[in-house]
Amino acid sequence: MSGAASSAAAPAAAAPPETPPPLFPSLPDDVAVNIIARVPSSHDPTLALVSRSFRSLLSSPLLSSARRLLRRNQPSLYLVLRHPSSPSSSSSSASSPASHLWYTLHSSRRLVPIAPIPSPSIGSAFAVVGSRIYVLGGSVNDVASPRVWVLDCRFHRWEPGPSMRVGREFAAAGVVGEKLYVMGGCTLDTWSRAAHWAEVLDPGAGSWAAVPSESLEVREKWMHASAVVDGRIYAMADRSGVVYDVDKEVWESVEDELDMGWRGRACVIDGVLYCYDYLGKIRGFDVKAGVWKELKGVESGLPKFLCGATMTNLGGNLVVVWEGKGGGKEMEVWCAEIAVKKDEHGELVGCICWSDLVLKVSNGSSIVNCLAVALSSWSD
Repeated sequence: MSGAASSAAAPAAAAPPETPPPLFPSLPDDVAVNIIARVPSSHDPTLALVSRSFRSLLSSPLLSSARRLLRRNQPSLYLVLRHPSSPSSSSSSASSPASHLWYTLHSSRRLVPIAPIPSPSIGSAFAVVGSRIYVLGGSVNDVASPRVWVLDCRFHRWEPGPSMRVGREFAAAGVVGEKLYVMGGCTLDTWSRAAHWAEVLDPGAGSWAAVPSESLEVREKWMHASAVVDGRIYAMADRSGVVYDVDKEVWESVEDELDMGWRGRACVIDGVLYCYDYLGKIRGFDVKAGVWKELKGVESGLPKFLCGATMTNLGGNLVVVWEGKGGGKEMEVWCAEIAVKKDEHGELVGCICWSDLVLKVSNGSSIVNCLAVALSSWSD
């Protein structure tokens, strides 16, 4: 009797661990991982729907390592919005409400929110270096700030960057040869501000250095736009602008034709600077030819007027984001991706790859900027 009881009390043998199903039934898992690693990470939400094995792989370091070895550059779109409930200014405290909302575009063609900047400001300049977005200065409590915040787009993590020598708001910025240049946006009421009207940051060294700019007439003006073409940084003020040739370390004036036609945000694709003009047209300035040309082939696929339009170069395609009228208390955010090229006659021709509603937000919101980032999983 006691033997039977003793036998009944004995613990049951542990079941053998369940072998996870293969990623692809007909392929070894190492081959399957190599295939999945070639899919851009922006499609991860869709891949997660395939199976439990896929979801497990997407959260494992194995896939990250495979993507790192493949050295995949994956362009991703980021959008910054101003929300109507946001204050016009805020303190530098991390607990202050965000004045800007940040989003990234997923493969579903919908913008999804990411962590807001810890210390928001108004009138910041933006620049992309590798897989990081730099947010430079801006007004905090109506005072121009020298502070820099950096968004690591691989992990959507914010970290403080090296502060500029002077505070700036509405400055111009550009990246050449992995170095970040910023200019303008500061009053020249002290020697330090005058000497550091233009600065350059080497992210590897983590320090700013002054760029000589004493003879420029635009130094008393705010900057409203900037772009980089063939190693030359264009910084536009109201009715004037300057060009800084990084290799030659020479400043020049922006030619009149470009100055008269450049309005609002712009981006550069294959040596052509594209912007959206006040007549409701997307135009491109061929820097070498020195002429503006209308982008043809997109008239029927886009609204006649794109409110609040901004644009960026996403992997060689032109991406345009604009504000649309939603129903009731909502504003719509629309986005279109356009393949652009010069035809045999030198005319600019576009083909709309897709155009869609990507977000609905409260009325009174506005687009601040959009940026394209090549996500390099192996980058430091």
